[in-house]
Amino acid sequence: MIDFLISPWPWWFSGMLISAVMFTLIFFGKSFGFSSNLRTICAMTFGRKIKFFDFDWRENTWNLTFLVGAALGGFISYHFMHGGTAVIISPETLADLSTLGFAAPEGMQPSEVFSWESVLTLKGFLVLAIGGFLVGFGTRYAGGCTSGHAISGLSNLQLPSLVAVVGFFLGGLVMTHLLFPFIYPLA
Repeated sequence: MIDFLISPWPWWFSGMLISAVMFTLIFFGKSFGFSSNLRTICAMTFGRKIKFFDFDWRENTWNLTFLVGAALGGFISYHFMHGGTAVIISPETLADLSTLGFAAPEGMQPSEVFSWESVLTLKGFLVLAIGGFLVGFGTRYAGGCTSGHAISGLSNLQLPSLVAVVGFFLGGLVMTHLLFPFIYPLA
């Protein structure tokens, strides 16, 4: 059992788990999305002082439990269950990163972007701060996050979620092929 837990799982196994969770949520009339946790946390904090946060946040404690479980699961899997192996990245991705001037990541992300040395520079701080603002704004403007629209919205056959997911992919392509080489030109 331990070998199964610490070895990489096939994509279809995760897909089956996500499907089971979605069917369960639909059955109970719930929708999935991580960004709704931010609203719930603000409602817990600010209470009824701000109209947008004036709702019964206790109805969403199941989603907060999911958020805490995801964070704990990530911590446990990173520190105890990865089996000592790094993330396997395709040679094509490594070649693409190399053309952008990035070394092969030793961890989960390129250290040229996600490291304390990068964050403590003006450029690194601005990239993460502006990116974080745009993600937060986009989440609010689109009425949900990527997981909420792509998993919950599409499984409920919602046209706005399809439009949002297409927009996410187009935005990712624009960022990768147009903006990213501008922000991180070759040295």
